[in-house]
Amino acid sequence: MANPFVHIELQTGDVAKAKEFYSELFDWKLEDLPMPGGSGTYTMINVGEGTGGGMMTSQSPGVPPHWLAYIGVDDIAASTAKAKSLGAKVVHDVMEVGSHGWMSIIVDPTGAKFALWKGKTRES
Repeated sequence: MANPFVHIELQTGDVAKAKEFYSELFDWKLEDLPMPGGSGTYTMINVGEGTGGGMMTSQSPGVPPHWLAYIGVDDIAASTAKAKSLGAKVVHDVMEVGSHGWMSIIVDPTGAKFALWKGKTRES
Protein backbone atom coordinates (compact mmCIF):
# COMPACT_ATOMS: atom_id res chain seq x y z
CA MET A 1 0.00 0.00 0.00
CA ALA A 2 1.33 3.42 -0.86
CA ASN A 3 1.66 5.73 2.14
CA PRO A 4 0.67 3.31 4.92
CA PHE A 5 0.17 4.22 8.54
CA VAL A 6 3.61 3.53 10.02
CA HIS A 7 3.40 4.65 13.65
CA ILE A 8 0.69 5.56 16.16
CA GLU A 9 1.61 7.79 19.11
CA LEU A 10 -0.15 8.50 22.38
CA GLN A 11 0.47 11.90 23.90
CA THR A 12 -0.77 12.08 27.48
CA GLY A 13 -0.17 13.77 30.81
CA ASP A 14 0.15 10.39 32.58
CA VAL A 15 2.43 8.05 30.65
CA ALA A 16 2.87 5.70 33.63
CA LYS A 17 -0.87 5.10 33.87
CA ALA A 18 -1.15 4.64 30.09
CA LYS A 19 1.73 2.15 30.09
CA GLU A 20 0.09 0.12 32.84
CA PHE A 21 -3.32 0.14 31.12
CA TYR A 22 -2.21 -0.74 27.57
CA SER A 23 0.42 -3.31 28.55
CA GLU A 24 -2.16 -5.15 30.66
CA LEU A 25 -5.00 -4.77 28.15
CA PHE A 26 -3.08 -5.82 25.01
CA ASP A 27 0.15 -7.38 26.36
CA TRP A 28 2.13 -4.75 24.46
CA LYS A 29 5.89 -4.82 24.99
CA LEU A 30 7.09 -1.35 26.01
CA GLU A 31 10.61 0.08 25.95
CA ASP A 32 11.64 3.46 27.36
CA LEU A 33 14.19 5.36 25.28
CA PRO A 34 15.73 8.81 25.75
CA MET A 35 14.26 11.42 23.41
CA PRO A 36 16.63 13.30 21.07
CA GLY A 37 18.15 16.30 22.77
CA GLY A 38 17.52 14.88 26.25
CA SER A 39 13.98 16.26 26.36
CA GLY A 40 12.49 13.31 28.24
CA THR A 41 11.61 9.67 27.68
CA TYR A 42 9.81 8.09 24.74
CA THR A 43 8.12 4.73 25.25
CA MET A 44 8.21 2.53 22.16
CA ILE A 45 5.29 0.15 21.66
CA ASN A 46 6.26 -3.17 20.09
CA VAL A 47 3.15 -5.03 18.99
CA GLY A 48 4.99 -7.73 17.04
CA GLU A 49 3.68 -7.65 13.47
CA GLY A 50 1.77 -4.62 12.28
CA THR A 51 2.03 -0.95 13.04
CA GLY A 52 3.73 -0.17 16.32
CA GLY A 53 3.87 3.13 18.08
CA GLY A 54 4.94 5.10 21.06
CA MET A 55 3.87 7.06 24.12
CA MET A 56 5.13 10.36 25.40
CA THR A 57 4.23 13.15 27.76
CA SER A 58 2.11 15.71 25.95
CA GLN A 59 4.28 18.60 24.78
CA SER A 60 1.42 21.11 24.59
CA PRO A 61 -0.16 22.28 27.85
CA GLY A 62 -3.96 22.16 27.82
CA VAL A 63 -4.18 19.66 24.96
CA PRO A 64 -6.17 16.58 26.04
CA PRO A 65 -4.63 13.10 25.69
CA HIS A 66 -4.84 11.86 22.11
CA TRP A 67 -3.48 9.37 19.60
CA LEU A 68 -1.61 10.74 16.55
CA ALA A 69 -1.27 8.62 13.40
CA TYR A 70 1.91 8.86 11.28
CA ILE A 71 1.74 8.20 7.53
CA GLY A 72 4.89 7.15 5.68
CA VAL A 73 6.04 9.23 2.71
CA ASP A 74 9.00 9.11 0.32
CA ASP A 75 9.60 12.89 0.23
CA ILE A 76 8.55 14.64 3.43
CA ALA A 77 9.16 18.19 2.20
CA ALA A 78 7.16 17.66 -1.00
CA SER A 79 4.33 15.85 0.82
CA THR A 80 4.10 18.58 3.46
CA ALA A 81 4.00 21.27 0.78
CA LYS A 82 1.40 19.34 -1.21
CA ALA A 83 -0.84 18.97 1.86
CA LYS A 84 -0.61 22.73 2.42
CA SER A 85 -1.46 23.42 -1.22
CA LEU A 86 -4.55 21.23 -0.84
CA GLY A 87 -5.84 23.30 2.08
CA ALA A 88 -4.18 21.69 5.09
CA LYS A 89 -2.65 23.68 7.93
CA VAL A 90 0.97 22.80 8.75
CA VAL A 91 1.16 22.80 12.55
CA HIS A 92 4.84 21.74 12.71
CA ASP A 93 6.89 22.00 9.54
CA VAL A 94 9.42 19.32 8.67
CA MET A 95 11.70 18.59 11.61
CA GLU A 96 14.43 16.05 12.13
CA VAL A 97 13.85 13.48 14.88
CA GLY A 98 17.34 12.50 16.01
CA SER A 99 18.83 9.66 14.01
CA HIS A 100 15.39 8.21 13.25
CA GLY A 101 13.92 10.39 10.49
CA TRP A 102 11.85 13.48 9.75
CA MET A 103 8.28 14.40 10.56
CA SER A 104 5.73 17.14 10.08
CA ILE A 105 2.32 17.59 11.71
CA ILE A 106 -0.65 18.56 9.58
CA VAL A 107 -4.31 19.43 10.18
CA ASP A 108 -6.41 18.43 7.19
CA PRO A 109 -9.19 20.66 5.79
CA THR A 110 -11.75 18.81 7.99
CA GLY A 111 -9.79 19.57 11.19
CA ALA A 112 -8.21 16.11 11.69
CA LYS A 113 -4.57 16.08 12.81
CA PHE A 114 -2.00 13.59 11.48
CA ALA A 115 1.74 13.37 10.99
CA LEU A 116 3.90 12.62 7.97
CA TRP A 117 7.01 10.48 8.48
CA LYS A 118 10.14 9.78 6.46
CA GLY A 119 12.49 7.33 8.18
CA LYS A 120 16.24 7.42 7.77
CA THR A 121 16.35 3.66 7.31
CA ARG A 122 14.25 1.44 5.13
CA GLU A 123 12.56 -0.17 8.16
CA SER A 124 11.36 3.14 9.68
